[in-house]
Amino acid sequence: MSKRLFALFTLLVAASMILAACGSAPAATEAPAEPAAPAAATEAPAAPAGPVGTLKIVSSLPMTGSSLTQTQTIVNAMQLRLEQANMQACGGKYTLEYEPWDDASAALGKWDPAVETENANKAAADSSIVAYLGTFNSGAAKLSIPILNGAGPLVMVSPANTNPGLTKADKDLPGVTDSYYPTGVRSYTRVVAADDIQGKVAANFVKSLGATSVYILDDQELYGKGVADVFEATAKEIGLTVLGHEGIDPKAADYKALMTKISTSNNGGAPDAIYVGMVVDNNASQLLKDKVAIMGDNKTVKYVGPDGIQTQAFIDGAGADVAEGAYASVAGVPLTELPEAGKKFVVDYEAKFGPLTEPYAVYGYETMNVALKAIEDVCAAGGDPTNREAVRAAVFAIKDFGGALGTWSFDANGDTSLTDMTFYQVQGGGYVSVGTFR
Repeated sequence: MSKRLFALFTLLVAASMILAACGSAPAATEAPAEPAAPAAATEAPAAPAGPVGTLKIVSSLPMTGSSLTQTQTIVNAMQLRLEQANMQACGGKYTLEYEPWDDASAALGKWDPAVETENANKAAADSSIVAYLGTFNSGAAKLSIPILNGAGPLVMVSPANTNPGLTKADKDLPGVTDSYYPTGVRSYTRVVAADDIQGKVAANFVKSLGATSVYILDDQELYGKGVADVFEATAKEIGLTVLGHEGIDPKAADYKALMTKISTSNNGGAPDAIYVGMVVDNNASQLLKDKVAIMGDNKTVKYVGPDGIQTQAFIDGAGADVAEGAYASVAGVPLTELPEAGKKFVVDYEAKFGPLTEPYAVYGYETMNVALKAIEDVCAAGGDPTNREAVRAAVFAIKDFGGALGTWSFDANGDTSLTDMTFYQVQGGGYVSVGTFR
């Protein structure tokens, strides 16, 4: 072989060795392959599914002024119910949020129409809100119902409104109730009996006290005048002599002139009873003080009012001695006569917040009960609890519900089937129940 051929042969061999090395040997930077581990050993267990959304509930109640004595217990009870649900709904799929809104103003010292309207518009615009719990005052509800009715509708559930016209057409103004519902769909409910029941029972109660004559006063608000009007109509039907009915000025410095006039309205003498339709915020304690100053204690001339004055603030404002013997009615039975679920609520409430004397706390608890039941019912049916219409429909579908107030249902108007009414009398500086009526 010539030198030239030998050199060419040597070059070809070297090249083939390099190509073989590149094609078969592992790269210097690659680690040797390891046997694949079983899938179970390398995959972490799936994490529990967390909440998929937030459901917001708000309340709109007067948290400024004399009503705070009552409304703070309502808010406390609502918060308690949410805590018992661990702030979750639908098996933990949704987180619950709650905001207590104030619909009162310092300027008025009670609920303010401008503030309540603002609250309703704010709730209507916030799509995360699925329930609006309120209001406390019937006049406030009259403003907010149509706003929220046009927003979904967004369901309202009240723990305290009692004016009949919010759910039932006024016999003197046909169709007035339906004007509150521009969509034509009912979106407002309440867990408390209305004044068409409270006013009737009150008139019969006054007659049962031995009264034959009565003078009626009201604070000229939707609630106060409404219950006073029902009282007057019933009083006339059952044979009580109505000596007069007039509205008072809630901002008056005193009512001595008024009480002096009333003291001679019964053929020169005083009436057997005075019935006042009003809330404590509207100078109720001053009215009672002047009544006692002019006509003597409440045994001589009976003094009777609705749930708007059944609060410790009324007694404290007038003074225990002045208030002694006055009567006030509240829907439902006394706290001591609630069913087992209601008694448990009282125990749980007092363990967290202290002694409970205000009767509307349990209505606040039941109001939140309604909202949570509706949400759970929507989920159980495979629906979407963020849908306002679904929640509204579920609220109206509540029937034979075993709640803190007993077993009850909503009717097509949004009214509760419970109609019991309890009267309380001021004895020794506090209200004591004296009987339950229908």
